[in-house]
Amino acid sequence: MNALRHLRATAVVSVLILAGCSTPHGQPRPDSEALAPNEVLDFTGLYAANCAGCHGPEGRGGAAIALANPVYLAIADDAVIRERIANGVKGTAMPAFARAAGGLLTDKQIEVISSTMRSRWSGSSAVERFDPPSYTATSSGDADRGGVAYRTYCESCHGQEGRGGSHGSAITNDSFLALVSDQGLRSIIIGGRPELDAPDWRSNVPGRPMSEQEVSDVVAWLASHRVRTPGQPYSASTDLQR
Repeated sequence: MNALRHLRATAVVSVLILAGCSTPHGQPRPDSEALAPNEVLDFTGLYAANCAGCHGPEGRGGAAIALANPVYLAIADDAVIRERIANGVKGTAMPAFARAAGGLLTDKQIEVISSTMRSRWSGSSAVERFDPPSYTATSSGDADRGGVAYRTYCESCHGQEGRGGSHGSAITNDSFLALVSDQGLRSIIIGGRPELDAPDWRSNVPGRPMSEQEVSDVVAWLASHRVRTPGQPYSASTDLQR
């Protein structure tokens, strides 16, 4: 019996040795070669390296909005998402990733990110029975009307004049407004921020979704609170030597 076990063990070792000899010494196995950065087409790696730092692991949100938000993906079409990834958003913290715009990603890599986001995170029932406001404004907003709409839909969470409340952050803060575009504000109002329990355009007042115009008006009202020198107690033109 012991002799039989010894023969079996010897056979196994021989097979392993022969398998190891299939690759010449000093040469890497074909599957061990690392891809060049511009050849990586794996969504998980691309997202982790380029998007997760702001938009959070698995698109769940962080410093920037959650991308795994079916409502956002319902209003932002493929062309919009590709364009934002490729060219960034001027004046905000969203950089350009396309090589043509100074980034590091190829067009094919951008396509992998945008298409996989939609296939993994969108949902056909996200806006079921509702007609959401359009991604981009169809008319100019009015700040005065926006103030009224803000008090109706937003003040209960974000406080008077947007200075913050028990359920929401300050959204007229000059530093915050300096980091988000009008389109970014619009996207948040429509899509909400589910990772922060912030409702979308349907849920601020039960049974009373915000209209297309009301969304535009609230964006105009928020934008009216921007200042030229955010985060500074003095004007940039002030002579500090006096």
